[in-house]
Amino acid sequence: MRIARLEVGDRTSWARLVDDTTALRWTTAPWAGGSETDERVDLSESTLLVPVTPSKIVCVGRNYRAHAAELGHEVPAEPLLFLKPPSALLAHGGVVEWPEQSERVDYEGEIAVVMGRTLHRATEADAAHAIFGLTCANDVTARDLQRKDVQFTRGKGFDTFCPCGPFIETEPPPLDALTLRTRVDGDVVQQAVSSAMIWSIPALLAFISHVMRLEPGDLILTGTPEGVAPLSPGSRVEVEVEGVGTLAHSIARTAS
Repeated sequence: MRIARLEVGDRTSWARLVDDTTALRWTTAPWAGGSETDERVDLSESTLLVPVTPSKIVCVGRNYRAHAAELGHEVPAEPLLFLKPPSALLAHGGVVEWPEQSERVDYEGEIAVVMGRTLHRATEADAAHAIFGLTCANDVTARDLQRKDVQFTRGKGFDTFCPCGPFIETEPPPLDALTLRTRVDGDVVQQAVSSAMIWSIPALLAFISHVMRLEPGDLILTGTPEGVAPLSPGSRVEVEVEGVGTLAHSIARTAS
């Protein structure tokens, strides 16, 4: 099942995609007790929005050994967590705004998890059952600012620095058999299978739940593989997770 968040006229709602042209509206978010209605939505008359409205976006750094190595970092002894603000979210087809403070902006394609229920001090088994579905994300990073500041908030927290979507897939391939692929201007620049993660998706969720309570609709970015590099203004980025979907966006410098 593929769940999207749509804007039709002055109405915003979640909906299940029936096919490439039609969706069925839900009363509210599925993880908030929503149910499907028989109201059909014409996708050609709709705007695709970010498929989540999370209370928080939790991200994981250095979850692939080769990525840690390419940045000259050691693999951390425990998952390395940081947050992006919800204001960083950007819908499929949107434009990442290159901030004037930065001279280097990198892509980081990632598999993203959407929580389906509250998770607190959970086991890995409980964590796996708390997943609502998966989507695609790009942990856009102002690399020069990240290195300058040492910590991650500014370099990863600009508005539009978390493209996400285009929808949520509730029946993805097995969590340890997900193929992630990032393309820039049509060229494949990242490719990895989730089995190469240092910490599996259930292990990450369980670990995070012992730090902070995860709520339904929260978004977790699970780390990027090797191959990160700078973007150029005007580039088009695609983040594909096989069996889940393909997120696309461009990037442009903001007006001074």
